[in-house]
Formats: sequence, C-alpha cells, structure tokens
Amino acid sequence: MNEPLSHIPTEATLPILGTINIHWDYHAILMVGIWLFWVPICITIIRYGKPRPTELGLQRKVSLWHKEWWWFSTHKYGLYAAVFLSLGGLAVALVVSGGFSGSVHALFGMLTILMAVVQVVFGMLRGTHGGKYYNNADLDDPSTWQGDHYSRTKRRRIFEAYHKTAGYFVVFSATGAIASGLMQYPMPIMAAIVIVTPFFFLAFWIVMEFYERRYDGYRAVHGYGIEHPYNKEREYL
Repeated sequence: MNEPLSHIPTEATLPILGTINIHWDYHAILMVGIWLFWVPICITIIRYGKPRPTELGLQRKVSLWHKEWWWFSTHKYGLYAAVFLSLGGLAVALVVSGGFSGSVHALFGMLTILMAVVQVVFGMLRGTHGGKYYNNADLDDPSTWQGDHYSRTKRRRIFEAYHKTAGYFVVFSATGAIASGLMQYPMPIMAAIVIVTPFFFLAFWIVMEFYERRYDGYRAVHGYGIEHPYNKEREYL
C-alpha cells in the first residue's frame, strides 16, 4: 500500500463534484508513461529513424501524410501530444492540491513542463525547409532552393543548438521529477520499472550505434551531394 507523506492531500473539495478522493497513482502513471516511455521513444525515432541518405534526398513535401517523413512526424506530433497531456496532468495536480506546493517534485515537474512548452514554441520558429530537389524547387533557379534548413541560416543554427541540447536537459529534469515524486509517494512496482526501463533504451541505442543507423539529418533530407551548402561546409568531416 502507498504511504504518501503527511502533507500530500488525499481528498479535495471541488465545485459541483464536492469532496473527492485523490488518486495520485493515476497522476504518477500518466507522467511516468509520458516522460519515461513516450518522450524517449519520440527522441529515439528521430535519432535512428531517418532514412539512409540518397543522392536526391527526400523530395516530397514534409507532411504527416507522406510515409518517408514518418520519423519526423512521429517526433513532432508525438511530443506535441506529450506536452498536451503533461499540461493536463499539471492542471489536475494544481487543482486538487490547492496550488503550487513548492516541493522538490513540484519544482522539477514545473521546470520540465515549462521547458517542454518552450520546445514546442521554438519548434514553430525553426524556419523554412528549402532544398535543391525539394518538391517546389526549380533545378534551373537556385533562388527556389533557399530555406533556413537547406541554407543553414543563423536562425536554423540557433534553433538546432537550443532544441537538441535543451531537449536532453528536459529529459534530465523529468527524471528528477519522477524520482522526487516516487520519494514522496512510494510506488514500489513503479520504482522498479523506472530503474529498469532506461537500461532497455541503453541496450537499443548501443545496437543502433553498432549498426550505424544514426544517419546525418541534413544528408538524409537533402541528399549526400557535395553541392549542398552544409555538405560543402563539412567536406572534410
């Protein structure tokens, strides 16, 4: 049986509903499911799900409905769903607990969700795509090739520098939220799952690295030709 700390409310009085019992187990299962499983899966997919680079890259428009972009769509919309559900979990926790508690768990949780929201906003500002062989490009008109991603503009570099680095930090913060949450609301089976699960991810990542499945995103999308700006920039890398 769970034995939460004495300051954790077990009942809440809400308009219309009256007094209800608070099942923190549901909150824990939701948040652990999101941040220990779904978010790492979405990160793993974009890291190892990109197709092997070809001469012409991916020519059809970036779209949820084009299967060659499944790895990007899963990452993008999967994380949108994760943030949406996390905001729901946060809202319910704040309502039933009567506001922000200021505990270590609350601080880690709030930081995690705040940074996740920033990731979503930053993702919307990543800029245009572009590409020499992209769906709306004219091979005889280089001006149609331009895009923040293809041309590696300062805007795109800033986005990638923040998005990729901060993404790992958000997972680190989520780990702190999970650990501190289980310390104040013990769930032995859940704790065992939290300890064991990262090792499954670790094993999978090692196998993917062994088989060299972490393809370069720019080359996978735009092609491996040296004529592309970022390939030219890394000619000797």
